[in-house]
Amino acid sequence: MKSVLLIGMGRFGTILGERLMKMGDDVMIVDKDEDVINALAPKYTNALIANCMNEDNLKAMDIPSFDACVVAISDDFQSSLEITSILKDLGAKWVVSRANTEIQRKFLLRVGADEVIYPNHDIAEKLAVKLNSDGVYDYIEIDSEYSIFEIAIPESWHGKTLVDENPRGKFGINILLIKKGKNIVPSPNPNYVFEDGDHILAFGSTEKILAFTNKTSAKKLRTKKAKRPLN
Repeated sequence: MKSVLLIGMGRFGTILGERLMKMGDDVMIVDKDEDVINALAPKYTNALIANCMNEDNLKAMDIPSFDACVVAISDDFQSSLEITSILKDLGAKWVVSRANTEIQRKFLLRVGADEVIYPNHDIAEKLAVKLNSDGVYDYIEIDSEYSIFEIAIPESWHGKTLVDENPRGKFGINILLIKKGKNIVPSPNPNYVFEDGDHILAFGSTEKILAFTNKTSAKKLRTKKAKRPLN
């Protein structure tokens, strides 16, 4: 369980707060809008109406006691920037701030944000990957070079073992686990036999994994065209 200070209860902050609570985290929500806090307060153990631009208000919250502080303000970048800076000055362990543009992201990092989320950019990037790569169900970017992808296995893998297909040697990807519906096969052994419907969680170079998914998509498309009956 994590203790999280969540500042800014707009749509993004509200959804994030609900998810954190469902995961069992101890969440304190803060917003300067009294109506917003009054509406959300019954769902949370700690809810506070406060202007976090005021350093004294933040000092009273015992910032170092939180595992993470999230600045989820979306409509006032100046406030987001100053609050991020104040949180770090007060000894925040980990500050995550929201940005709406790449320039905002750069400024937030400069004033001390440990991590900057960029929802519109992230959603657009994930959608672009899914649209261009059949079989990609989700992915997490680890850094600018590496990612973890959830991928449906290609048909050519059905009935084959992990050692037969050798994804690490052939494609430079490492299989962390296999999803079989609701069941998980962690760290599959080399003799695991792939079945129709299996999904793999693959870690590796983003470029190499995308090349692999595009290759299998192209192969699938060629197969469909080859099977098309002649008029």
